[in-house]
Amino acid sequence: MGNCHTVGPNEALVVSGLLFAPGLLEGLLVTGYSGRPRGPGGCCGSDYKQYVFGGWAWAWWCISDTQRLSLEVMTILCRCENIETSEGVPLFVTGVAQVKIMTEKELLAVACEQFLGKNVQDIKNVVLQTLEGHLRSILGTLTVEQIYQDRDQFAKLVREVAAPDVGRMGIEILSFTIKDVYDKVDYLSSLGKTQTAVVQRDADIGVAEAERDAGIREAECKKEMLDVKFMADTKIADSKRAFELQKSAFSEEVNIKTAEAQLAYELQGAREQQKIRQEEIEIEVVQRKKQIAVEAQEILRTDKELIATVRRPAEAEAHRIQQIAEGEKVKQVLLAQAEAEKIRKIGEAEAAVIEAMGKAEAERMKLKAEAYQKYGDAAKMALVLEALPQIAAKIAAPLTKVDEIVVLSGDNSKVTSEVNRLLAELPASVHALTGVDLSKIPLIKKATGAQA
Repeated sequence: MGNCHTVGPNEALVVSGLLFAPGLLEGLLVTGYSGRPRGPGGCCGSDYKQYVFGGWAWAWWCISDTQRLSLEVMTILCRCENIETSEGVPLFVTGVAQVKIMTEKELLAVACEQFLGKNVQDIKNVVLQTLEGHLRSILGTLTVEQIYQDRDQFAKLVREVAAPDVGRMGIEILSFTIKDVYDKVDYLSSLGKTQTAVVQRDADIGVAEAERDAGIREAECKKEMLDVKFMADTKIADSKRAFELQKSAFSEEVNIKTAEAQLAYELQGAREQQKIRQEEIEIEVVQRKKQIAVEAQEILRTDKELIATVRRPAEAEAHRIQQIAEGEKVKQVLLAQAEAEKIRKIGEAEAAVIEAMGKAEAERMKLKAEAYQKYGDAAKMALVLEALPQIAAKIAAPLTKVDEIVVLSGDNSKVTSEVNRLLAELPASVHALTGVDLSKIPLIKKATGAQA
């Protein structure tokens, strides 16, 4: 028997040897297997091959062989280093190609003949060699400007030249793009600088011309704008003037009507206010009459209340106070009479005492006068001597307020002589004041004689 093999759309299945013929499996299942298989599939030794992708195929055991080939897209990176262009400039070019095995039966058979049994990397190497060879040959026929400035055309040319060769291997070039182009002699940078300068120059000229045209156009637009603005402002001013005039007329008419309405309203309001005031006056008169009647009743009530609460108690209080006053008066009279009697008695007693003392003093003075008369000058001298200390005390009284007395004299004997002089003059001073001559007293006479 055999196996049924399935394959996805990204892979191709190749069955070789004794193949499954249509109707053969069905016959074997119905009648059983006897003898050699018959049908389009052939028999042993047949060179017929079956190519299947995205389907299934039957393979007999031992007499059929199955192999698979990937149909997925393969990315190939092509590098050409130091390849001279038609101008002799060495370039480094890198391209990227997307290739895959074609699924047309004839081309798939060709690809299977060449790549069946090889892995994907071996297939990539074969295609890479072919693409790099064509890339090198095409680089030698183009200038640097053609390669650098028109990369799409360059890539298209590579695809067109290499497509027949890889197509004979059953491989299709899906895309080919130039990834990078550069050199190590600064040719491209110099070319870029020159082109940049030219572009910058053209850009500056274009900017200047554009600014000039823009300035001219801007001035023209401003002029047109100002003309339109002036015309519009004039129309607006005319419309505004007409509007203000019409508005003033309307306002005047409205004000007249408003004033008339206001005057009529005020007159009517005054009439209504007068009626209201008249009614209020009548109400006030009625209220006032009622109030007068109420006040009269209130006066009577208040009078009675005052009589009951004030007058009657006041009369009772006055009578009480009068009785108390009369009692107090009698009391005071009696007290005054008693005090007067007391004072009179005291006065009489004091008068008797004073009279007795006067009589005693008179008797004393009489006796004293008789004694003075009897003794004569001696008595007078005694009185003067008794009065001298008092006189000295009165004279020296101001000196009691002095804290310290300083006698300015450098001679001690002079101070003594001054004191003696004062004592010697004392009898003369007393004689001038009292008429008593102290020098006649023996003690004083002796003392003054000694001082002399």
